[in-house]
Amino acid sequence: MVFQKLTETVKYIRSLSPAKPRVGVTLGSGLGSFVKELEVEQSIPYKDIPHFMPTTVEGHQGNLIFGKVGSQSVVILQGRNHYYEGHSMETVVFPTRTLALLGIESLVLTNSAGGFGETMQAGDFMIIEDHINLMGTNPLMGPNIKELGPRFPDMTEAYDKKLIEKMELAFQKQNTRYHKGIYCGVSGPTYETPAEVRYLKLVGGKAVGMSTVPEVIAANHLGLRVAALSCITNLAAGLSRQKLSHQEVTDTAKKVEQQFSSFLKDFIQAI
Repeated sequence: MVFQKLTETVKYIRSLSPAKPRVGVTLGSGLGSFVKELEVEQSIPYKDIPHFMPTTVEGHQGNLIFGKVGSQSVVILQGRNHYYEGHSMETVVFPTRTLALLGIESLVLTNSAGGFGETMQAGDFMIIEDHINLMGTNPLMGPNIKELGPRFPDMTEAYDKKLIEKMELAFQKQNTRYHKGIYCGVSGPTYETPAEVRYLKLVGGKAVGMSTVPEVIAANHLGLRVAALSCITNLAAGLSRQKLSHQEVTDTAKKVEQQFSSFLKDFIQAI
């Protein structure tokens, strides 16, 4: 049924746009304004796409956008669905699988995250080198969909090393502060307790968030090259005096949107 739904979705999208982008991008909380940097060719609201779910979280606009960054043809998911919203993992990764069947070769994922690496500050960026899945589930559970990938996909290089190098070069080119590290994916929707943050530091994490990990797993299953970036929109619980809020996340993302957009533009053209 999943593959049949994907086929119907792709057929509908193809009826509206013949574009064949090589690069797909998912924009996280508060980061959707990157679309302003695009030469937009087609914008399709999620609510109009068969089997897509509209977004409900502030900062996730909910549009599938075809366009160009320089000469690079791209397709963008302007916002995502989350496991904590009550969606199944199948629903969470459905848009990622759709991009793969539209023909992309590389997927760039972005998110807003809480940071707890040494010297991290709100407004910094972190290139994700690897992840720890603490969501308690996996989008590949259940019967394997052989049309999408193997039963037991390898995750040795879940985040493409060559793409990581290109991300570093893009940051260095624009002289923007960045970190590299391990992202811890949790289910949410509560923010972590200070004790949980201390645990995440002990197991090697540097940032924590409520997305991205399912999409990375699904993308690797599909054989895509993956790169991912966290915007550190707040320090994790126990590391600052103020209480955590989603407003802080969107406010910080707004402050760094120009740096983020400039980086993403350079990086996409370098892929």
